[in-house]
Amino acid sequence: MSDHAFSAEEREALYKAIFSRRDVRGQFAPAPVPEEVLTRVLTAAHHAPSVGFMQPWNFIVVRDPAVKARVHADFAQANEEAKALFEGERQTLYSRLKLEGIREAPVNLCITCDRERSGPVVLGRTHIPTMDLYSCVCAVQNLWLAARAEGLGVGWVSILHEDRLREALGIPERIVPIAYLCLGYVSYFHETPELEQAGWRNRLPLEDLVFRDRWGDRG
Repeated sequence: MSDHAFSAEEREALYKAIFSRRDVRGQFAPAPVPEEVLTRVLTAAHHAPSVGFMQPWNFIVVRDPAVKARVHADFAQANEEAKALFEGERQTLYSRLKLEGIREAPVNLCITCDRERSGPVVLGRTHIPTMDLYSCVCAVQNLWLAARAEGLGVGWVSILHEDRLREALGIPERIVPIAYLCLGYVSYFHETPELEQAGWRNRLPLEDLVFRDRWGDRG
């Protein structure tokens, strides 16, 4: 056992946050999120790993109902467009899914990526230029796990038109919106992911996804 390992209790808490994290859509409570709690989860996000330590993220905290309403209106249109891409029973099931909590959640949060923050040449991004985008996704995950530890639910709304989201939030053209999140206390967390409960998709077996040394080699 490594001398640097967490204690059993600390390790269990970490895995509990990972395994009980959910994409929350429909059970947000109206209670406000205290500023000190929001600061803690944003601090966790800000401590995510980033290529070249460029820290390319910004966080737009949205509480204004008018801004939320504008984003929700775009979601409603985009959701109808998305529904039309499915057919038959799949479309019927899609119609029954609640896929956002924009107006219900007390806090909405947009995490963005400034791809120019460290100049044109960034250590670690010289050969895979999208590493800054992946770094911001790490910030999303950090925030999500910290929020779960605080008893907060988070829902990622990806059914949006990027250009309209930019307009609603005043995001400059050079800045990339990475994630639009709904954040707040919840009445409960589902035991399993909602899409799994709804019959949309099951979790894939880990053993089907692990290769040894080369693609397709399961050892």
